[in-house]
Amino acid sequence: MTEAPARSIVRIVLIVVGVVLSLYLIYRLRRPLAWLAIATFLAVALSGPVNVLSARMRRGLAIAVVYLGLLAIPCLLIALIVPTLITQANTFAQDLPQYSRDVTDFVQRNERLRKLNEDYDITQKLQEQADKLPERLGGAAKTLGDIGFGIVNSLFALVTILILTAFILSNGRQWRDALLASRPRPQRERLKRSLDHIGSAVGGYVAGAMTVAAIAGLLAYVVLSILGVPFAAPLAVIVAFFSLIPLVGATIAAVIVGFVTLFEDFPTATIVWTFWAILYQQFENNVIQPQVQKRTVNVHPFITIVAVLFGSTLLGVLGAIVAIPIAASIQILLREYFDWRTLSMRDDPSDTEAPEDTEPPAAGEPAPA
Repeated sequence: MTEAPARSIVRIVLIVVGVVLSLYLIYRLRRPLAWLAIATFLAVALSGPVNVLSARMRRGLAIAVVYLGLLAIPCLLIALIVPTLITQANTFAQDLPQYSRDVTDFVQRNERLRKLNEDYDITQKLQEQADKLPERLGGAAKTLGDIGFGIVNSLFALVTILILTAFILSNGRQWRDALLASRPRPQRERLKRSLDHIGSAVGGYVAGAMTVAAIAGLLAYVVLSILGVPFAAPLAVIVAFFSLIPLVGATIAAVIVGFVTLFEDFPTATIVWTFWAILYQQFENNVIQPQVQKRTVNVHPFITIVAVLFGSTLLGVLGAIVAIPIAASIQILLREYFDWRTLSMRDDPSDTEAPEDTEPPAAGEPAPA
């Protein structure tokens, strides 16, 4: 057994050290790298409307118009949901002592509950805590401060991502053309086709997901308004938001809204909402979603489930939302790569068999030309 040359050993050691340092660097830069990945995804998703508007105006103005529309959506949602939540939380805190007294009266009228209350003094403790709750609202400043600090950090991340997205939208085409120009012509055409397909898949998936979410939110608002459930608009927004989460989002939203209906015209509203949620989910899964998927991405259901599981584990809700277009992009790249490898193997001269030796011509026969 011969000993490996010193040069090979040094090369292996350097490769291992380089891989370890690269992984450590990626770990240290995981947050800005995640921001860059999100910005790239947003740029690809927004490139469709930007390209449409840039045909009628300057590209910078088109990006500004799309950005204004993008920022208007969360602002409208916050204006619709947050005031309602704050008002109802304050009302609940002020009315809680009355709720506690109502519970006490109910317990006193029931013999078995009254016996339990005399043994454990439950209502008295509940009344004491309810009376202290309005006073404790002022002591929530620290918690609100922590929440505010988290919101500031989130806003900083959001602004950074939007700035990166604007740069990618402005210069992405030039960067892509420069990358394509650096490759040989056969690879250039195939890579260009792959990037175009990825852009179409991501943009189409985002547009389709937003359409499905809008339909779910609008229909939920109509049903809740007919049932007379309070806060129909905020609940419809919640339904639309959770509809963006593949597989489980609609179910989670249906459970949240169903819990709210327990406090309004129970059990009629709850039964009607449950029936509607089941019926609509079947309609969405069998009619709406297939139409959207076949026009945008063509991903096998098994790959969809695995991608959503992996994405939600790595990045939470955001990972679940972007998992399907990322899986579609990887599928496109792999398909193009295997097609290219197949063509390369077919065109490889070493794979062609040499012609078989022919027997010498017989005497008197002319030699082959």
